Amino acid sequence: MRINNIYTYLHSVIPNETMKSRLNITIDAPLLEEVKKVAAKQNTSVSELVENYFLSLVKPSKGKSFVDVLDALPKVNVPENKKLKDLYYEYKMKDLNNEQ
Repeated sequence: MRINNIYTYLHSVIPNETMKSRLNITIDAPLLEEVKKVAAKQNTSVSELVENYFLSLVKPSKGKSFVDVLDALPKVNVPENKKLKDLYYEYKMKDLNNEQ
């Protein structure tokens, strides 16, 4: 009974964000052995590896993603009667003529 009271007290005092929850997952045994080797090389636990991976999924990255960078680039207006390849060659020919 005393342990239960201590747990109840701690649960009410410590915010829920710091409490850990148990998660059971099922993976192939050979994969688990490889993951354990990776964890040992990184001086961490399999649980920490999983938690860090989940954090990377739910937290937005600090930098922009590749798609965001591409979306920020100015839009190129290509006439419908022209092919992009032809426009590229025309540009290169102008560039070569300017160099001479």
